[in-house]
Amino acid sequence: MSLQSGGQVAQALRQAGHAVTESDVMPDDLSAIDHAKRDGTDVVFPVLHGPWGEGGPLQAVLEDSGLPFVGCRRDAAARCMDKWATKRTARELGIPTAEAELLTAPTQPRTVRAPVVIKAIDEGSSFGMAICQTEAEADAAVADLLSQYRQVMAERYIVGDELTAGVLAGADEAPVALPVIKIVPAVAFYDYEAKYTRDDTQYLFDAEPADVLHEVQEYAVRAFAGLGCRHLARIDFMLDADRRPWLLEANTMPGFTSHSLVPKAAAQAGVPFPALCDKLARMALEARVLRSEA
Repeated sequence: MSLQSGGQVAQALRQAGHAVTESDVMPDDLSAIDHAKRDGTDVVFPVLHGPWGEGGPLQAVLEDSGLPFVGCRRDAAARCMDKWATKRTARELGIPTAEAELLTAPTQPRTVRAPVVIKAIDEGSSFGMAICQTEAEADAAVADLLSQYRQVMAERYIVGDELTAGVLAGADEAPVALPVIKIVPAVAFYDYEAKYTRDDTQYLFDAEPADVLHEVQEYAVRAFAGLGCRHLARIDFMLDADRRPWLLEANTMPGFTSHSLVPKAAAQAGVPFPALCDKLARMALEARVLRSEA
């Protein structure tokens, strides 16, 4: 999905009048960053997903290179990729988030009982997770995921609707929440296929009362600032039967494909995709200008 997002961002930036070079960056091949420094690149738009690309390691490399780049700095990127750290911060900020606990061994007593979600703390796109309706299912999921990950999180399963709010903020601007999207998958769970390959997932605006949407936006902005985010993020929530939002996670480099949520919300707010990408690139460039003037 990173390649699809990157290609669409490159096309949008060209439509906005920018000269764009597309490059692959990997942990064992950082030559594209060296080339960018040598060629005098103004801004890097790192459209990568997963722990390395959006969870801090790449951001650390970019910070050390001195190249301006779109998105969070290393510390905030790592904090948001870590679902447990995000939940701790949410609690400190007074943002509701479901009770949860960390598990490091299959035999460790689990106090969050079924129905429960067992998930890796640093994955995205619904990888490394299982919704468990029974204790037996939960025990099996813990054992399975701990065979792949060092630790997992058990989180109370909230039955309800998923809402998401994108947030944008320039170098000297207060964070602003985009219109809230209600996600209505045609299947029981908003999984990878529903997110990226199916065409029957509904993305609805103004699908909840105004006070609920405003509360979600307020929590999203508070989370964005409290987590130390920069330029953009997408904050995800579950809405329970009493219409109370519960923070799930924060995504610091959300998808930029035709199915992606931040571009949909920006378009709803009157910002087409090329203008959104242009705005984000200029945010990163503006941050460099402000640093040089300080």
